Amino acid sequence: MSSVAVMGGGLAGLAAAVALGDAGFDVDLYEARAFLGGRATSWPAGGDDAELVDNCQHVLLRCCSNLLDLYSRLGVSDRIHFYKEFCFIEPGGRTSHLRRGFLPAPNHFALSFLGLKFLSLRDKVAIARAIRAIPKERHRGDLEAISMADWLREKHQPPQAIERYWRQILVSAVNEELDRMAASHGLQVFWLGMIARADAYEMGVPSVPLRDLYSGAALGKRVRIHERAAVTALRMEKDRITGLETGGTWVQADHYVSALPFERLQALLPTLPVEWGAFEHSPITGIHLWFDRPITELPHATLLDRTIQWFFNKSEGRHVHLVVSASRSLTTMPRQAVIDLVLRELTEFFPAVALAKLEKAHVVKEVRATFAATPGLELKRPLADTGIPNFFLAGDWTRSGWPATMEGAVRSGYLAAEAVTRATDRPRPFLIADIA
Repeated sequence: MSSVAVMGGGLAGLAAAVALGDAGFDVDLYEARAFLGGRATSWPAGGDDAELVDNCQHVLLRCCSNLLDLYSRLGVSDRIHFYKEFCFIEPGGRTSHLRRGFLPAPNHFALSFLGLKFLSLRDKVAIARAIRAIPKERHRGDLEAISMADWLREKHQPPQAIERYWRQILVSAVNEELDRMAASHGLQVFWLGMIARADAYEMGVPSVPLRDLYSGAALGKRVRIHERAAVTALRMEKDRITGLETGGTWVQADHYVSALPFERLQALLPTLPVEWGAFEHSPITGIHLWFDRPITELPHATLLDRTIQWFFNKSEGRHVHLVVSASRSLTTMPRQAVIDLVLRELTEFFPAVALAKLEKAHVVKEVRATFAATPGLELKRPLADTGIPNFFLAGDWTRSGWPATMEGAVRSGYLAAEAVTRATDRPRPFLIADIA
């Protein structure tokens, strides 16, 4: 039985480890922190025995085939609750709902789309024309070189349509602004999540803290987990990796999978043929607010025309979680200033906030939340095979075929696991094809 050491306990590392464990490999997973999940995890708000809260709300769509497969392997699929509509709220409180109707894809949103109150008729006509173009446009050869903003201008999208529709959906999905987002990623997300299949858009929200999805019990006997075990060095001899150092001890395996962030891997193995300077980060900010009374009954909503992009109801309207993707404007803002800003904005959508008392607040700034999916980067993202016969790469920043999402991370882990099986002459597929 071949042994594999997986470095990094985020979704990419978990996916690689679980797939290889299921395939009969002897797998050890090394994670620097005291818990699994990487950037999609939870922490105790106020001490070790306090309530677990997610660093930032992570959601998935039904088009995320590989993430759903990983949840199935872990036996936690029943902990994901799917919603069948998106709620848009304008300042002042007016709501609109996007949900599928009786028409088949790609026309499943037609009726509810026409009823969206926050878009003008001109906006809707322009958006509909652009959506109809996506099935063919997504194969264009230049989409990696231009921004999503370039593509939208090319399709004559009005400013309000861009700001209230395209930006509202895509910035949250890709974690990058439209003028910095490769059009290839924007069109891919929109095609798979909103067009290709009638139920693909349904949004899954974990019903438990993210950390509970990756417990040792869920991993079972397939993988040995080593927490608080940061990898501090790699040893290479004769063009092969022959060991990793953790806690002052050298550990050996037949094969090694790095599921580390690009900046961590660069520190360990700077000679790897990766164009490190091409990669940069894009931040996400999550704000948890606890009130003395409920402020809304809505389970979630996307909030228009303000800094806050998404709202999630975590506990009967008393604990709410706000998310701002590509949040560069907030990363240097003092914590209290962020809280004051979102409270002012939240009152515009939910008048009950003005009557409620804020009991507690936490601001989580994930400055290195994802890589920035900028034009020109795709071909610089490395493949799972590194050229080192027993060393393989995973991580959402590698060439997974997706932008920096949980689905992209899991895809990268499965691709790395497939590379390990090929290296041992036991090729086995793990990656599940996209829905379309």
